[in-house]
Amino acid sequence: MKAKILTRSAVAAAVAVALSAGYVAGHNNVPAPQVIAPAQAALMPAEAAAKTGIPDFSGLVETYGPAVVNISAKHVVKQTSNRRSQNQVPMDPDDPFYQFFKRFGGMPGFGGGDGGPGADRPSEGLGSGFIVSSDGYILTNAHVVDNANIVTVKLTDKREYRAKVIGADKQSDVAVLKIDAKDLPTVKIGDPNGSKVGQWVVAIGSPYGFDNTVTSGIISAKSRALPNENYTPFIQTDVPVNPGNSGGPLFNLQGEVIGINSMIYSQTGGFQGLSFAIPINEAIKVKDALIKTGHVDRGRLGVTVQGMNQTLANSFGMKSPQGALVSSVEPGGPAAKAGLQPGDVITALNGVPVADSTSLPSQVAGLAPGTSAKVTVWRDKSAKDLSVTIGALKDAKTASANTGGGDGASAQDARLGVAVRPLTPEERQNDSLARGLLVQQSNGAAASAGIQPGDVILAVNGQPVTSVQQLKAMVQRAGDSIALLIQRDDAQIFVPVDLG
Repeated sequence: MKAKILTRSAVAAAVAVALSAGYVAGHNNVPAPQVIAPAQAALMPAEAAAKTGIPDFSGLVETYGPAVVNISAKHVVKQTSNRRSQNQVPMDPDDPFYQFFKRFGGMPGFGGGDGGPGADRPSEGLGSGFIVSSDGYILTNAHVVDNANIVTVKLTDKREYRAKVIGADKQSDVAVLKIDAKDLPTVKIGDPNGSKVGQWVVAIGSPYGFDNTVTSGIISAKSRALPNENYTPFIQTDVPVNPGNSGGPLFNLQGEVIGINSMIYSQTGGFQGLSFAIPINEAIKVKDALIKTGHVDRGRLGVTVQGMNQTLANSFGMKSPQGALVSSVEPGGPAAKAGLQPGDVITALNGVPVADSTSLPSQVAGLAPGTSAKVTVWRDKSAKDLSVTIGALKDAKTASANTGGGDGASAQDARLGVAVRPLTPEERQNDSLARGLLVQQSNGAAASAGIQPGDVILAVNGQPVTSVQQLKAMVQRAGDSIALLIQRDDAQIFVPVDLG
């Protein structure tokens, strides 16, 4: 991404604004700066922190700043007239998540440029990284070096090295580089599990190419799940990070790295108060695997899950909405072989509680393929333990979080608010559905819950539906709420319906 060049007058104006920003609203005149008398000793960092309540980061930066590096990754990008550049989010602009999560590594394509259709056009991206061993191993983001032909690492003392990409894991967005050097400064690795929401954190990186820029903020949330990022429980912060910060370290006040800055929420491409870091303990596991084998093995369960809410919990006879609701099971997959069914609520894995659907994928991915695991599910208003042999994650999904929510007669159910009919043999064959009722009209409670014409109702409260009469009987016996398992296009999801 090209950085905007500020003129001297613009810089002066910015400085003036910065100086006046801290004064009480309503003061139109900037007071003269206070001058410390020669006899007044300057406060030491610890004394300053104690007096003002604001931490001093200078010692941290002096000690560990030299271990933070600037990374230049040269790419050759195939240009076409009808294709967006690689740096843009590979989604439809009309998609609601189009601007939601953006990597900020300065990847190729920012800034446009010439080049005819099909022309090979070199481009250069900028990112950050940090040295984890004195013999030259460096951690950064996978998207910083993705498809790079030449990777150059620059240290704070201006030394430059050609780096070798030891490995890159796109699932976690972690990459390991190696430079031929010795006695290098290194960072200290911390434990993100010991950090708390509200604590101060510091980022060092190269936003827009400005080397070793230091920014600070607080931890806003932990174990944050993001769309299409199923395997990483991100640390959310309000630390200002921008394109070029990708791959840089996130420090706690003890000077320990607790995360790798990876992505931001942005509608403009720049910082808007929401940044996300990969927990360093997750990154170290990936680093060790990449160095040892060149790849990362992850477990796979073979289910699609969705979040629980109180209405769904009531429908399944649970006191509180917890666990991950199974909306579909991959045929022939590990979960199917173990007997998991749509409508099961996974509440624990090997005795470890599953808080929600967003935490399950990372829990499953952390299991070794081929090992046996105990899956605790809530089924038919009671807990049940199942033994499953964990599969290996390749292109299939482990336990992906779905973040969305008879006879030949047709019938209208007034309480539910749908007109349905059984599927025709042709529809069952084309859609590979063995059963289900096609929704022809939707209003009332069903419409309020989001049921649409064209949806196929597969089950009620986890019980398969095969006929119109069966659906009507289930609805009549239900309490104030039910959970409908529907298929829409190629996805299955439970939809809670309030009948009250």
